[in-house]
Amino acid sequence: MNTMPFTSGLGENAVLVTRVADRQWHALDDDLVVGRAHAHHRPDGRLFVSIDAWHDVAFDLLAGAMLAELPSPLYTLVDEADMELTAGWRRAGFTIRRREWEYVVPTDPGVTGLDEVLPPPGVTIVPAGQADEGLLRAVDRAIRDEVEATVGWQSMPAEVVPRPEGDTIVDPSTYAVAAAPDRYLGLIRVVRVKRPRIGLVAVRADEQRRGIARALLAHALGTLHLSGTTAAWAEVQESNRAAAALFESIGARPMSSNLELVR
Repeated sequence: MNTMPFTSGLGENAVLVTRVADRQWHALDDDLVVGRAHAHHRPDGRLFVSIDAWHDVAFDLLAGAMLAELPSPLYTLVDEADMELTAGWRRAGFTIRRREWEYVVPTDPGVTGLDEVLPPPGVTIVPAGQADEGLLRAVDRAIRDEVEATVGWQSMPAEVVPRPEGDTIVDPSTYAVAAAPDRYLGLIRVVRVKRPRIGLVAVRADEQRRGIARALLAHALGTLHLSGTTAAWAEVQESNRAAAALFESIGARPMSSNLELVR
């Protein structure tokens, strides 16, 4: 356990930062917990940090304790509307790496305009839970390799679902796919936790601009609509204008934005 004192002027006691477990710290003021910090690896291997503190002194102490012990680079994700939290991370030396817009996506085909959208000739949509796992993993790997060779997979929305190291398909039952007779051409992943989230829509590079992504969205959103769900959510990186245009063309609207910061 590591304890670091700081004379804060808050009450009669110094604020103490204590490492209470591996990659976990508490800030204490007169034995009262006034802040918590945590670090964890995301599925893509990057180390993300978070702090929940009552005041700036506790935040700065916790940030300093983490920075002293953790390797670089470090990342964090904040709601852009939370200016106080963003300012705290900036004081700790973090800078903006990218912005993600969170879209709310209607599911009603009458609203999205996807009611008559069909996959191109020779392509069928395999519903979630029915995909061949081997072919699913093959198309996932191919698309990841294509993205990594161009803009880099880290440009994609942050993957937050825990998964075994080296396994990029957490739960095959969450994927619907676009299938040709001999291989899969694209996929869509919808995860239901607190609300349905479209975690990924992707098509092989040599099969793009054929309407496959729209057909996958039509299937996934139509399925949600039939189950009584009125809206889904999706994150789109600000620089990915093609993805933003696709979602906005079906009536999706940005509701908030997140900043990914790095130090």
